[in-house]
Amino acid sequence: MPTAPAPVAMAAVLSLYQRQHAGLVRMAVLLVGDEATAEDVVHDVFVRMQDKAPRLEDEGKLLAYVRAAVLNGCRMALRRRKVMWLHAEPHQPPVWSAESAVILSEERREVMRALQKLPRRQCEALVLRYYMDLSDEEISQAMGIRPGTVRSTMVRALTALSRELGERA
Repeated sequence: MPTAPAPVAMAAVLSLYQRQHAGLVRMAVLLVGDEATAEDVVHDVFVRMQDKAPRLEDEGKLLAYVRAAVLNGCRMALRRRKVMWLHAEPHQPPVWSAESAVILSEERREVMRALQKLPRRQCEALVLRYYMDLSDEEISQAMGIRPGTVRSTMVRALTALSRELGERA
C-alpha cells in the first residue's frame, strides 16, 4: 500500500520564500493591481504553508504549488473586491502614486490598463508567460488547465490586448 507523501520541510519553504518572494509579489501586483493586496496574498500563502506544510511527492514542485496558491489567492482577493465594490458608493478609480508616475512611462500604464480589461484567465496567462517567463506546461500547472488551453488562451489574450492598445494609438 503506497504511503502518502511527506510534508515539505520548513527549510525548503523558507528557502523558497527568500528566493521567490519579490517575484511572487510582482506577479500578484499585476493580477490584483496594488502592492498592498499583492503582499498580503503572498504573505498569506506562506503563513498557511507554515501552519500546514503541503504534501508533495517532489519538493521540486514546491514553486509550482506556491505559484498556483498565489494565483488562487489573487482570484479570491479580486472576488472579495468585486463584492465590496457592488455594495459600495461609486468612487474615483485609483490614482497612480507620484513615485509610480515617475517610474512607469505612459506606455507602460496603458498596457497595464489594457491588461486589466482582459478577462481574468487571459490576464493571468499573459502575466505568467511574459512576466514570470513560464512555459505552457508551467502555466498549465499554475492555472489548472491543459497546455492546449493555455496556448489558445494566449492567442485570444494577445489579440484582445493588441486590439485594445491599437484603439488608443
